[in-house]
Amino acid sequence: MSTHPARRLWHSLEALYQPALSVEHTRAVGKELGLRGFWMTLIAFRSAPLGAVDAAPVVAAFGGFAPEMVGKSVPAAWALVPPARCIERRNTLAGELLREAGITEEIAEPLVARLAVLRSSLDPTGRPLGAANAALPLPEDPVAALWQLASTVREHRGDGHLAAWVTAGVTGLQSHHLLTAELGRSEMMRELRGWTPEQWSEAAETLVARGLLDAASGTLTPEGRELRDRVERQTDELSWSGGLSVLGEDGVDKICADLAPLADSVRTAGLAPLFTLLAGDGA
Repeated sequence: MSTHPARRLWHSLEALYQPALSVEHTRAVGKELGLRGFWMTLIAFRSAPLGAVDAAPVVAAFGGFAPEMVGKSVPAAWALVPPARCIERRNTLAGELLREAGITEEIAEPLVARLAVLRSSLDPTGRPLGAANAALPLPEDPVAALWQLASTVREHRGDGHLAAWVTAGVTGLQSHHLLTAELGRSEMMRELRGWTPEQWSEAAETLVARGLLDAASGTLTPEGRELRDRVERQTDELSWSGGLSVLGEDGVDKICADLAPLADSVRTAGLAPLFTLLAGDGA
């Protein structure tokens, strides 16, 4: 069975999205701005399109992050750097890093022209991060604009992914187990998302009780694998019906073909961080 066009587009754009939120570069820029460490910078950069909000809406939008971790970052970040400045700086950083990978204005401009339609076509219903990113004006720099469009598609998809998990009766914390159980990276994900060992274990126990996780091996049961796959399929369908379909399958194929060498350049340059590769489709 062929890969869904929404998934193909997401995979193609994800490599371009990742560099501006990598540990090394994000931490350095956060320090320059006066933010306290990588996680405050990451959370501030991603949530900045929502405005100077308190922790609660960011917890809801991010889904898989521990509320305590989010609460350490916002709203404290806004007293140090206003959201508008975070947006401006993340765009500048994205442009710098994508140029480092060889993406020029001449390469970015036609892609921006073809993807820009998504800013008005993506359905904002129930998608706070996707809608907030779509509402931002595109940077004048075409390379940074390409990153902003990648971010918009990524966040729109992530909002839908969370909705699919909620529909399945799975919390953001529990979804991490279902996404990473067979990768051998569960402990890394727990630390990356800020959950305590006790919270992590309780979530696993709940999934074992539901017959979705095997208690002995820590791997997915057939039922757990079927649920995870169903959520992934629903995420693709929600992305497509939620506005990506305006591109058409042929349009997606052409965009992905143009993006393929750019994604390869980003990966070759070592700019794709490990933590987002483990994040599934969601936040």
